[in-house]
Amino acid sequence: MADKVPSTRLNSGYDMPMLGLGTYNSLKPNEMGDVVKAAIQMGYRKIDTAWSFETESEIGAAVKELIQEGKIKREELFIVTKLWVHFREPDQVEPACRLSLEALSTDYIDLYQIHFPMAFEDVEVTTPNMIDYLDTWRAMEKLVDKGLVRSIGVSNFNKEQVERILKMDGLKYKPANNQVEMTPYLAQEDLLQFSLKTGISITGYGSFGAPWHNYIPKDAPKILEDPTIVEIGKKYNKSSAQVILRWGIQRGFALVPMSKNPSHLAQNMDIFDFKLSEEDMKAMLALDRGYRINSLLLSAFKDHPFYPFEK
Repeated sequence: MADKVPSTRLNSGYDMPMLGLGTYNSLKPNEMGDVVKAAIQMGYRKIDTAWSFETESEIGAAVKELIQEGKIKREELFIVTKLWVHFREPDQVEPACRLSLEALSTDYIDLYQIHFPMAFEDVEVTTPNMIDYLDTWRAMEKLVDKGLVRSIGVSNFNKEQVERILKMDGLKYKPANNQVEMTPYLAQEDLLQFSLKTGISITGYGSFGAPWHNYIPKDAPKILEDPTIVEIGKKYNKSSAQVILRWGIQRGFALVPMSKNPSHLAQNMDIFDFKLSEEDMKAMLALDRGYRINSLLLSAFKDHPFYPFEK
């Protein structure tokens, strides 16, 4: 099934699968390893994690086991992880990367991203500081030169923040990817078109509104139940989840949906045998209401100069 998944060529020269597995830690302890093994054997080749997800070690153990069993080769996988907000001093970047490398049991990371533009003194995200992400970016570039990572990128950066990186003096490596919240209710069309134009790929997370995450408000809209999406799904005999993922692929961005349900994992992969019409694509885009879920973590820090979301 892996050969069904299209790839995009990053500006770093490497190919990244357009569909992968998200691994945010909302599962029981040691459950993620089993999910990763099932997903890889099902055809998933991109595994997306972050230091803050606390899933790197489980992923590393699962991948190592499959490699030892001869079921996969490391070079067939595309592993993504992220630098957390309290590792942002330039001299902290390489040690943090090496922690992730060790946890993932790998010699290199395919894509390493700055998780948020804002930096904090603490892992709990309570005390922000003024470390400039440009200084962090220069340290990230050194990771590429040392062969620790193949591509570097950002996450949760807005257009202006990405432009600031592109304009920095002595820029050696452009961001290869910007991972942002991207749903039918938060289409981010301007950011997407800017990114595609400048050769920076986009990965969308939270595709279904992350209904299972513990930080989601109880009154959050249920994207999977949206009448427009449900009706489009009936037209193609596909689920709402499949319609949303297909919509993303056709818009030109990668996706990393998460599920611990084997049937849902298979269903999420089964989106390459149909194509949404132009009319349906427009109807989906018309659902955009600027509704953002992942601003809650930083909502107390809207006055910070590197706050990335709408104020």
